Amino acid sequence: MRYIEPHIHMVSRVTDDYQKMAVSGCVAISEPSFWAGFDRCSADGFKDYFIQLTQYEPKRAARYGIKHFCWLCINPKEAENLQLARDVVSMIPNFINHQNVLGIGEIGLNRNTKNELKVLEMQLELAAKYQTLVLVHTPHLEDKLKGTRLTIDAIKNNGKIPPHKVIIDHCEEHTVKLALDEGYWAGLTLYPQTKCTTARAIDIIEIYGFERIWVNGAADWGNSLPLAVPYLALEMRQRGHSEEEIDRLIFQNPYKFLSQSPNFKVI
Repeated sequence: MRYIEPHIHMVSRVTDDYQKMAVSGCVAISEPSFWAGFDRCSADGFKDYFIQLTQYEPKRAARYGIKHFCWLCINPKEAENLQLARDVVSMIPNFINHQNVLGIGEIGLNRNTKNELKVLEMQLELAAKYQTLVLVHTPHLEDKLKGTRLTIDAIKNNGKIPPHKVIIDHCEEHTVKLALDEGYWAGLTLYPQTKCTTARAIDIIEIYGFERIWVNGAADWGNSLPLAVPYLALEMRQRGHSEEEIDRLIFQNPYKFLSQSPNFKVI
């Protein structure tokens, strides 16, 4: 079995996790920019983080035969400080052309505030300028449905980003249809307790099909599992899904979306 882990925060994981993922069949990962486990105090902290994502983390992954790709942004959890956000966004062009960068992400909303929305709009404009892919974070702490609708409105208002180049991640039962109906890709994030369990994710796929859907572990600082994708593959087999269906979901779908970036080269 082979798979792509399209959303995982490996800077928060130990090297043993790379080994376990490689043994399980992982051939590539994409790592969105996110929270460092604490709120950073200045743009310099993000600069170091971007250097880590573009220069050092790919070397750690390569030791296990895994190709590492990344996304750049200031994440919604730290987007309340507008001056910090402007400083971070202004430095992203210095990194955007690096060979392992796929686009802008994960951007979006955390608590659905006005400042978060302003920062989302700034980063959508950056993605439009450089014609990159976009990875969207939908909120957990506040109303996910409201946040998803606000995000889609912001993308539409921008008017320069094709829906097929946007993945709206952390979708759940009440938001996945909204994303798909608007022409976006939908991501299902597999967490042991919050977000979406493997059973719920498979239920969603059995209802909505395989078109424009990916699954990811998004493993980070919290209670999460770097092997979430292969565990989902196992449960799909137990439910009677074919190897072709499993391969489509965990390899072909993320490959199709991510290959819209010229930097994504796996096979």
